Order: sequence, then C-alpha cells, then structure tokens
Amino acid sequence: MSSLDVSRGVCVLVPGLQHWLENAFYAVRVVDAASPRDRDSRRVLLATEIGHATHRDILINLIDGAPSLVAAANGLPARVAFGLEDMGFAFALIAELARPASVPAVGDAASAHLMTLAARVARSDATVLIQGDTGTGKEGMARFLHAQSGRCCHDFIAVNCAALPETMMEAMLFGHKKGSFTGAAQASDGLFLAADGGTLFLDEIAELPLALQAKLLRALQEGEVLPVGATHPMPVNVRIVAACNRNLAEEVAAGRFREDLYWRLNVMPLELRPLTERRGDVAAIAAAMLLRQQDGAKHGFVWPTAAALEKLAGHGWPGNARELGNILQRALVLHDGDRIDAADLHISGAPQPLRIVAGTAAPVLEPILLRDMARHSKLEAVRLALRETDGHRAAAARKLGISERTLRYRLAEMREQAAA
Repeated sequence: MSSLDVSRGVCVLVPGLQHWLENAFYAVRVVDAASPRDRDSRRVLLATEIGHATHRDILINLIDGAPSLVAAANGLPARVAFGLEDMGFAFALIAELARPASVPAVGDAASAHLMTLAARVARSDATVLIQGDTGTGKEGMARFLHAQSGRCCHDFIAVNCAALPETMMEAMLFGHKKGSFTGAAQASDGLFLAADGGTLFLDEIAELPLALQAKLLRALQEGEVLPVGATHPMPVNVRIVAACNRNLAEEVAAGRFREDLYWRLNVMPLELRPLTERRGDVAAIAAAMLLRQQDGAKHGFVWPTAAALEKLAGHGWPGNARELGNILQRALVLHDGDRIDAADLHISGAPQPLRIVAGTAAPVLEPILLRDMARHSKLEAVRLALRETDGHRAAAARKLGISERTLRYRLAEMREQAAA
C-alpha cells in the first residue's frame, strides 16, 4: 500500500478526499503542513501551504469556475484547482498524480481490498493465477506482484501465449540449441531463462497446446527447462504468474487444459471483476488514462465534466478498461469545447438492464442477473467488432484484444445462444 500525507487544512476544506484516497489503496496519514517529514514523502497540501511544499507534493485549491491542473515543473509542485461540481474527478486526479507507476489505478473499496491481498501474495514465491475478462488489468496486476516481491530487482518478462506461433512455442519458452531445427542458426536461451531470478508472466495460458502444457508442468515442478535439441536440463529460478480470460476450471472440464497443470498454477488465485462491477474504479482509471494521453499537451489538461463522468459510470463496459481508453482517446480528439462533455463520449453497445419475460399473461420486466449481463456484454462486443471489420475475424480479434482462438469460442457461444 502506498503512503500519502494529507495536511489537516486539506482534511477540513475537503473532508471526502481522505476516504477517496483510502479506497484508492493509500495509507493516509493526517499531518500538520509544517511538521517534519521523511525525505521521500509526498504530501497533499492547500495552495496556501506552498511554503511547506517540495516538488514532490500536490497543492489543491478550492475555487469557483473552471478546474485546472498544472503539472509539477521547474522545482514547483503540481497544482490542482477545482470547484464542488468537479470534486469527484479532482479526487481521482490527485490519487493518480501521487500513484507509483507499478501500482494499478483503483478507486473502489473492493478493488483496494484485492490489492491488499495481492500485496501479501507478492511477498511469497507462490505461483499466481489471475483470471478475468479481457481488459480488466491482468498484466497490470502481474507487474504489481513483481514490483512488490523480492524479485523486483530482476527482470519481469511478459509473454502472450496466444501470440506465439505454435510451431515455435517450445523453442521460444524453453530455448533451443544451434542447429536443433531448420532456421536455428544461433542458440537461444528462451523466455524462462531470460526471466531467471525474476518473474515470467504467461498471459492467455489457456492457449498453450496440450503437449506444451506437459512440458510447462515439468518446468514448474522440477525448476528446470530442457531446451530444444539439448540432452541435459538447465536449472531455472522463476516465479510464474499466469493469466486467463476464460474460466480455467471449465477449460479443464472440457478437456482443453491439463488438470494437473491447473492445480499447479492455481496456488494463489486472484480474480479481477469486470469494470461494470467496480464502478469506483471508472473515475480512477479515467484519470490515469487522461493523464497519460495528455502527457506534454501544449494547451493544458482537458477535464471531463460531471455529466461526462456520470455517463461513464452508467455504461456496461463490455470491453472493460480497453474500451474506456478508446472512448476517452476519441473524446480528446473530437470534443468541441474546453472540456469533455457527455455528448463527446461516443458510447455504443451498452446492455439494457431490464428484459421482457415472455409467456406471461401480460409482459413484465425482470432484472437481468449480473452474470447474464456480463455474458451479454461480451457477446455484444464481439458482434460490434465483427460488424466494424466487415466480418474479418483476425481484425476483429485484434480490435477486441483477444486471440482468434478465443474469438472462435465466443462465436460458438453466440451460435449456442441463437439455437436456444
């Protein structure tokens, strides 16, 4: 958990900020602005307390009128000015200005609790399995686990298993000897040895062929790899963090994933919920993305209006954070006024929260179960991507951020749904 000092003056003027920061995975300490401080500490102070500030701090000013952000520069701290109407996004912005690069953006109490659990898991050397829909932040969580672990001084190697050519998977993961196959003009250590001492992140682990799953299991159990063409295994000290956007237990039941490997990976399971189930994270992620997308902007930071934030909070997010990033980027390019308003957010494909129950004397409306809504959202995103790419599956898969194999599973679900 990151530490952040907040002055008593700030707590009096904007009392809701401390609660927001605690939900954003900060350990907040209320201090006097003039009190002694640690060398690397960071404080949130009032603009009138600038005499006690360093370049690492954040100054806030409650004003009437348009909000503003002035980035830290020339030895001066960052300055955030806002009114009551923009307080919600200002809180998220303050949290993101102070957040370390290795910590994912969160603003939901349940997400902060998950981060606390993940920090405890990181201190062990146990294998971690992260499950969650595409775009929920699995790689960000994996990088957080690495940064919080004793392996943080060594390499973090990320590999998308779905992007590896099937014919080259074994050589790329475990390495190969010179001349071990056609085209092997030079020997290669492979990704396991590249991550020796550090963390190897295997994203979309369900895409590994069954034959390679057996070799991965041996590498995990024995702590050694056998390069292609080699006769003697090589020891390797790697922590594995695996991720999957499908339910891996269901993949085991369907015979597409080895049960023994599943249990070897599922030592410390972490599940990332869809963005629609963690509304508090929407503003936090939006603030992080807008800061990144406007880094070095010449005309000042563009703020979203309260109406725009309300529209973002009400969307179903079938594409999760990736969809949010696309929408914000379009809004930055296409917005008409000085700010991003609700009309600038071109959102489509949101699921309806109610459905008509057929077969009754008079049609009635019944709430959709959350799991049904999430499933509908994913399938609706597939339909939209295929429509926008004129049915080109490879292009649709790239647009969705998934592999073609995963897209085929989604299409099979759509056919089953249509036949039901």
